[in-house]
Amino acid sequence: MELIKTKIVIGCDHAGYQLKEELKDYLLSNGYLVQDFGTQSDASVDYPDYVHPLATFIEDNQEVRGVLICGSGVGVSISANRHRKVRAALCWNEEVAKLCRQHNDANIICLPARFITNEEANKMVDVFLNTTFEGGRHATRVNKIEIEK
Repeated sequence: MELIKTKIVIGCDHAGYQLKEELKDYLLSNGYLVQDFGTQSDASVDYPDYVHPLATFIEDNQEVRGVLICGSGVGVSISANRHRKVRAALCWNEEVAKLCRQHNDANIICLPARFITNEEANKMVDVFLNTTFEGGRHATRVNKIEIEK
């Protein structure tokens, strides 16, 4: 029996739907438990409607990591980062995916569906999920991100 590695939450808008479905299959085939926050088709939707429930889940479950996808990755990143305890990083290659975990303790990777291949997405998510936060001087900086209201 194959063990579940960890839980991953995933969401997208219409532009990210196909990549989300491919990535979800990839993650499931690699032993991850995946919770899909939608959308469930390529019909036009407003990305915040899918980002906010996923980001709220991350706020309440800090041990879980997330994946968000839209055409450019920018809209989902901006929306997710409105949530406390969320550090959503727009990634376009493996090195950025690695650094956002090592140096920024990102807990959501945001992907630009219109600019990357399925294979590139798989590799970036693998790096993101398998890289640990270095802490140290980076922890001092990360702890300064959230502001008090």
